[in-house]
Amino acid sequence: MSGTQTVDVAFAGQTYPVRIHVPEGADPAVRLPLVLDLHGSNSNGVSQAKISGLDAVADAAEEGFIVAEPTAAIALEADDPLPDGNWAWNVPGVPTTAGEYPPDDARDDIAFLATVIDSLSEQACVDTGRVYATGYSGGGRMASALACERPDLIAAIAPVAGLRAGRAADDAATIDPSTCTPAQPVSVLTFHGTDDVVNPYDGNDDARWGYGVKAAVSTWAQLDGCTAEPATEQVSDHVSVTRYDSCEGGAAVELYTVDAGGHTWPGTSVDLSALGTITQEINASQLMWEFFAAHPGQ
Repeated sequence: MSGTQTVDVAFAGQTYPVRIHVPEGADPAVRLPLVLDLHGSNSNGVSQAKISGLDAVADAAEEGFIVAEPTAAIALEADDPLPDGNWAWNVPGVPTTAGEYPPDDARDDIAFLATVIDSLSEQACVDTGRVYATGYSGGGRMASALACERPDLIAAIAPVAGLRAGRAADDAATIDPSTCTPAQPVSVLTFHGTDDVVNPYDGNDDARWGYGVKAAVSTWAQLDGCTAEPATEQVSDHVSVTRYDSCEGGAAVELYTVDAGGHTWPGTSVDLSALGTITQEINASQLMWEFFAAHPGQ
């Protein structure tokens, strides 16, 4: 079962196609790690696969890993419709980019993604102890919510331009602590540009975003019981990394800050320049896999 294909996942009386990629030559008897790669709002799983380029990272990795790109189920109207549709995730309690809260009958995407993991574990020989999630923008918010609610399923997350640590409170500038209470540590890596105008680095007063990136990162460090003071290192001309160590259960929390970076995926070959500067000084997909491999969970 190697190569790129579509797997049907049954959930709540319906069937949803999920794009998956299994490294060529993978031994079917060996369970591999799984990376959920969640698209941004107004996009879909096929488009996200092009942005992240995680297929190539999976193929080049020494052990290899399975990549899954499910698609959200809230349809969005778009001036530039994509061939596979324009969709948004049902992030609990958060409006979509259209500014509207999901309808009451919207698919429960926390439960859906849990079902995706279970289904692929049966069909694609997944190591359930090494399941990870990344996501771009709205997909990063969805990956964050999954980690908050189902840390038993997710060993680590690596949102790009979308890390959250629970919903914004009524004033939007602070976090509602009751909305992210994981029962065990989850390692967190994130990438964010300082000139992101969609999800601003320093936050805004919009319920779709709210508090800033540093607040999200420091809150995850608290949730993961990190006791050491964060250390920041300049890794290239425009990129620095802030690391929190000495966390419970071997977890870690890291933030790559891209100076003057836009609402973009570092290292992508897809033209996202309409959303700001795309740095090529780092490759988010390669770095996140190295982080995932180093943090297999408990």
